[in-house]
Amino acid sequence: MTRVGLMVTCINDVLFPDTGRAVVTLLRRLGVDVEFPPGQTCCGQPMVNTGYPAEAVPLVRNHLDAFAGCDAIVVPSGSCAGSVRHQHSLVARRSGDPGLVRGVEEAPPTYELSEYLVDVLGVTDVGAYFPHRVTYHPTCHSLRMLGVGDRPTRLLRAVRGLTLLDLPGASECCGFGGTFAVKNAETSIAMGNDKARHVRGTGAEVLVAGDNSCLMHVGGLLSRQRSGIRVMHLAEVLAQTEPVIEGRDERAADRRSPGSGADTGSPGSPITGSTGSAITGDAAGTVEAAR
Repeated sequence: MTRVGLMVTCINDVLFPDTGRAVVTLLRRLGVDVEFPPGQTCCGQPMVNTGYPAEAVPLVRNHLDAFAGCDAIVVPSGSCAGSVRHQHSLVARRSGDPGLVRGVEEAPPTYELSEYLVDVLGVTDVGAYFPHRVTYHPTCHSLRMLGVGDRPTRLLRAVRGLTLLDLPGASECCGFGGTFAVKNAETSIAMGNDKARHVRGTGAEVLVAGDNSCLMHVGGLLSRQRSGIRVMHLAEVLAQTEPVIEGRDERAADRRSPGSGADTGSPGSPITGSTGSAITGDAAGTVEAAR
């Protein structure tokens, strides 16, 4: 059986562990042998993006060690998947270490979640049920660096009960951009407000994306605007199923709020604080969910 390693990413491990749990639930439901290598750390993208590739060398080495023995790596983030696929080779070449270059070249293939589902498993209908109005934001790295294209929306359209609404200006950046949001806060907020305005205009109940960093940014603005719109990672929507109550297949999910956590192995994805995203559990919960 193919051995898949879940690269959960720093932000999910620390702030959004429900996303990691949802990926495990989803992949196991599809018959995938998925595990969480506990030695994984940051992919090194912050160092590379801010001009310190040498500082990323130890992280690239650690990544290779952590996922050694896996047949594939699945990442619920276009940003971090893009870093592994495109930046690790750059870091290795600049290090001047032929062994590191070879290690990156021979590393297991890395897939963003929707790529793995559609291209490797060959599925779009994953058995999900989510009776809510949804709009989808294609994040920059998934759209431009990875070329994920319509894979996420094909998966969403196959979810029973889900109504997918077009997002105006979908391809425009939300303004997060990692350190960009810190160095250029006013511009970042202005871009985020544009995105939030477009989301509100769709009439959606839930904004979905493949990167929690972007959802944190836009969701925070939507929350401050008291829009009533929730944000959820793609994996959390796809992990939802129609629950069985008292031995009967009941459509009880239509009485649940978006992100209520049906069959994700977690208490749900409530909005807390000002982020507009799920902040529940802890990093250890992702490891336990994968065991």
